[in-house]
Amino acid sequence: MANKKIQPKKAQKTTAKKEQGIVPLADRVLIKPLEQKGEATTASGIILPGKESNEKYERGEVVAVGTGRITADGKRVASEVKKGDMVLFKRGYDADEVEVAGVELILVSEGNILAIER
Repeated sequence: MANKKIQPKKAQKTTAKKEQGIVPLADRVLIKPLEQKGEATTASGIILPGKESNEKYERGEVVAVGTGRITADGKRVASEVKKGDMVLFKRGYDADEVEVAGVELILVSEGNILAIER
């Protein structure tokens, strides 16, 4: 057998920029909430800062969307919202507050999104 020198492969340069941040999984949606104006007051006079008196939901902008939920038969159903959509959502018990690059974001299930503003 002849002695062959094995040449190491050259490292490939990638031109794609590695995106930093959070990528939601499954049916999760990352939302940047819009600032709430005003204060709500309860019937007994307690002031609730940052909440409108008659709002039961919040407004926000979709920052990132997961790949969608998986049905019982194993099929993936794509999300109805997309990055950049303005949405109305509820902060349920399963909503998580996260901070990315100094910005407060909310991670919710798609089921907590009530509507898309057009």
